[in-house]
Amino acid sequence: MRRKQLGLSLGALMAGAFVFIVLALLGMKVAPSYLEFFTIKKAVVALSAEKRGASPNDIRKSFDQRAQVDDINTIKGSDLEITKEGNEIVINAAYRKEIPLFGNVGLHIDFAASSRE
Repeated sequence: MRRKQLGLSLGALMAGAFVFIVLALLGMKVAPSYLEFFTIKKAVVALSAEKRGASPNDIRKSFDQRAQVDDINTIKGSDLEITKEGNEIVINAAYRKEIPLFGNVGLHIDFAASSRE
């Protein structure tokens, strides 16, 4: 008796490779935006802890200095929403990132970072 051969056909291998390549390209386009978001969130949380008695202008200047060092280009200190709740300073940053994929197709992601967890 002949045994049935197991494995992938060339068509299945090509389809799998296509899906893998598309997902890898999408990941390479989207990953920098998420890395920048996590850097912004880290800066907002650190500023909230460091600048407890500072004025909003001082906090914005400090954010701009951090943004220059950490290569944050999406938002500026003037885009931050700074409020005081009790003795705690709450800093919020919300923005939309547009990522062009190909042709007229793009991706819009709304990010929102807050010093309150």
